[in-house]
Amino acid sequence: MRRLWLLFAQTVTVVLALYFVYTAVGRERPAPVRVQQMGSTDHPAAMLEAGPSKPPASAGGSYRAAAARAMPAVVNIITSKKPKRGKHPLLRDPFFKKFFGEREDGDDEDSSLGSGVIVSAQGYILTNNHVVEAADEIEVVLTDGRKAAAKLVGTDPETDLAVIKITLEKLPVIVLGQAEQAQVGDVVLAIGNPFGVGQTVTMGIISALGRNNLHINHFENFIQTDAAINFGNSGGALVDASGNLLGINSAIYSQSGGSVGIGFAIPVSTAKNVMEAIIKTGHVVRGWIGVESQEITPELAASFGLQRQSGAIIAGVVRHGPADKGGIKPGDILLSVDGKPVADTNSMLNLIAQLVPGEKAKMTLLRKNKEMTLDVAVGKRPANQK
Repeated sequence: MRRLWLLFAQTVTVVLALYFVYTAVGRERPAPVRVQQMGSTDHPAAMLEAGPSKPPASAGGSYRAAAARAMPAVVNIITSKKPKRGKHPLLRDPFFKKFFGEREDGDDEDSSLGSGVIVSAQGYILTNNHVVEAADEIEVVLTDGRKAAAKLVGTDPETDLAVIKITLEKLPVIVLGQAEQAQVGDVVLAIGNPFGVGQTVTMGIISALGRNNLHINHFENFIQTDAAINFGNSGGALVDASGNLLGINSAIYSQSGGSVGIGFAIPVSTAKNVMEAIIKTGHVVRGWIGVESQEITPELAASFGLQRQSGAIIAGVVRHGPADKGGIKPGDILLSVDGKPVADTNSMLNLIAQLVPGEKAKMTLLRKNKEMTLDVAVGKRPANQK
């Protein structure tokens, strides 16, 4: 009888142990991932994208699983710029150095540090435009110690994004998250190479969504976070609690150059669209109609006798531009673009940029308190235009 009782107790213990292991493993299971082909057939870039999921509960307050999942795909980027003219021969002469010492002529090679995120097994890396602009040489350093020279695929200064490419095998690839599902208060991790000290992970929450009018980029829709972002973090990853990419760290608000708890990241949805266009054509093509706009303030609404404060006032029209040819005039209030409502000037800018150059778009506007619709032939947005 005693032997049977001991056998029963051992069996129950083993079953309970297996149950707890199973539930623990199930709790740590990541969200389902799907593979998505991006770009043209000539330049395929298979990317991993997470499906909709609920934020996971951290085990004992630790986010080591999320960090371990994302960190291998975050790289250090070292850029260098060669001197424009050669060093004077006298500065290399030992006799000259003996009497005059070492002299600086400003021609030494400039180098800088930044971060990037591998988003495709084909070697495509997302980073900031300001990390790689004007660089003559770009080197990428992986967390496993491998190094590779990178080729610049293309840049988009208006969103401060750039795409570079390396050729290495068995590259770690980050999984793209769902930035549209992110909410204020969600836990996020910022991964990068601040101050060149090596890869670092900081934690915080999402402080705000849709930040714009910061005058950092032409097209702004930033995720704001209090996760520490410092010099060298630019181009690094902002990931959710599952380790999925939510944004590309881009800028900080600081008077000292160090983190004060206000950092900004470009949403992965924007980065994905820009990257797809760059891989396909080498640059981003946007629509343009040639107008300058102004926000509708309560004072302006009162002076115009408006019953609404949504829309954008057309403050100026480029002569002989698409808007001018389409009949739009200064003082008009743009209400919608191709049926999509215009909330403010930033909304107007983004809606027009999404239009296809060469096609016509319906612009609904208010002129002298009368609503009207005009067909405007969309032009191609020139560089650094509003």
